Amino acid sequence: YAPWCPACQQIELIWESFAKESERLDITVGKVDVTQEPGLSGRFFVTTLPTIYHANNGVFRRYRGSRTLEDLQGYVLEKKWQAVEPVAGWKSPSSIMMHGMAGLFHFSGWIRQIHSYLTGTLGIHVWMSYAIFILATLLIGLFLGL
Repeated sequence: YAPWCPACQQIELIWESFAKESERLDITVGKVDVTQEPGLSGRFFVTTLPTIYHANNGVFRRYRGSRTLEDLQGYVLEKKWQAVEPVAGWKSPSSIMMHGMAGLFHFSGWIRQIHSYLTGTLGIHVWMSYAIFILATLLIGLFLGL
């Protein structure tokens, strides 16, 4: 979820109720703010918000059902998740590819922080910051090419 997302705000009370029922359902319910954890957003290939996953014994399934409390509970209690196709091996959050995707998301956040430091703290013009990144990209490419 993301705090600014209207759909996430709409489901928030339902999700909190679902989390309160988690002990009775013998499950663990959580939520992750993708603005605070961009690596998880990349690892789980989040393209829409909110995105709900069911995980059981390392097998991940994306929940695409209705977002009512009754339907969420029914998905678990009636084991409807067994009829849902697991996330493909290469797209699984535990795969090497998604681990790499998480690294790219972390790297992009690091680049954004450097850009903010250059423009905000040091007062460098935005275009100069872009030029620094272009030059760094070219130099790294030349170095790796050698």
